[in-house]
Formats: sequence, structure tokens, C-alpha cells
Amino acid sequence: MKDDFDVRRELAAGMTDPAGALRFVRGFAGHWLNPLQDGDGCGEPELAAAEERLGLTLPAVLRDAYRLFGRRPDLTSNHDRLLAPAELHVDSREEALVFRYENQGAASWGILLTDLHKADPPVVMKPDLADKEAERWSAWLDRFSWTCVEIVLSESLHAPFELGDFRDDLDEAESESLGGRFTPLPFPAYPPGEDPGARWYAGTDVILREEDRTWLWARARTEEALDRVRDDLPGDWLNDPR
Repeated sequence: MKDDFDVRRELAAGMTDPAGALRFVRGFAGHWLNPLQDGDGCGEPELAAAEERLGLTLPAVLRDAYRLFGRRPDLTSNHDRLLAPAELHVDSREEALVFRYENQGAASWGILLTDLHKADPPVVMKPDLADKEAERWSAWLDRFSWTCVEIVLSESLHAPFELGDFRDDLDEAESESLGGRFTPLPFPAYPPGEDPGARWYAGTDVILREEDRTWLWARARTEEALDRVRDDLPGDWLNDPR
């Protein structure tokens, strides 16, 4: 494991194009989790079989992402779930290619069929509602490559247990102070149209995601770094054993 992976610097470089996003995923995995290795990605036969079954061509960036980390559930499926190539499907209204589910089936993520031809298509999200007629695909992130980064960052918040924690009692003053306590990461607030949505920060050996100025997730590289966050932002941390 190398100690020279600056999350903010590497993320800024990774937001420029699909290749950069996948370089960030590789670097983040090597520094914060376990390095990517041969066999961690899906093979060409799996992806070709998915295309034949679906009768469509998968975007190159989606294929590249699956080839890199499609068999690494620790990167993609600790909470929500990235679908395997054999599970990719078009939604019942034939509007989008679905590639990810929320962990309790409360939402799904996809790419509109009309955007599949784009080099780095935008990603949309649809909630699972009791009134199916009210369900609509809405914007999530402008590029699939950014969604790859978001998936890996978000899923890292949930494992391993001893290096992650969560608060649901953040107040407005604490929310406003995060930018001074930690380094804002160059990732767009999302989903668009929701203010403030989700925002990312980094500190020494820690990353944080704040959502709606109320919820805060922390993931550290060491238990000591996580304890520093808890001490700096005292509150009802879910996993704090102290």
C-alpha cells in the first residue's frame, strides 16, 4: 500500500475523462482497500453475451468499468449493488438500461436508451414507488465515469465496519463548518436539483460524505483517524464503541 495517494488531487485528475476516472478507481482501491488484480474484472465473453441478450451495444466506458472491477463487490456492492453483466436489463417501460439497485430495492440507476451511443453517457435514477405511474427517471450524474467514482467512494463508506461511521443528527452550524475543517473534494453536488444534495470532503486519512446537511458518513484508513473525526464532530455516531 502506498502512502502518497492524495484523494483530492487524484480525484481532480480523475474527473477529466473516463480513463482518468478508472485510474482514480484503481488508485483508490490500492490505497484504501485492496489493489485491483487480474480476474477482478468481467471478461469479454460476459459482456458480449449481455449485448447479444439485450440486443444493444454497451457504452465503451461501461464495458471498461466492468472489465476493471466488475467482480469486486467490496468496491461496488457493500450497500447498493452493481448488477452483473448477466443481470443488466432494460426497464419495463423500455426507457433505460438498468445497472445498479439500491440495497432494499428502493431505487435503481440506469442509462437512458437514447444516450447509449454517447461516449460517456449521463446516469439517471428512478425511485421505486407504490404508485408505479408516478415513477420517473431523473438526473443523477452527468457522466457514467463520474458514477463509477461515486460508486466506489460510496461503497467504501460501508466496509470494513471498524473504519466507517455515520451520524444522522448533523446541525446547520456543523454542516457549514465542514468546508473549514476538511478539504472539499472536486466532485459535483448531486443529484442535480436537490439543494444541497450530497457533498464530499477529505481529511488526513479520512473521507466524508454529507447529505442534505443532516447525514454524515465517515470512512478512515485507520481507527485512530476515525476517532479524530468523532472527536472533532461530537455527536451520536452509530458505531462509536467508546
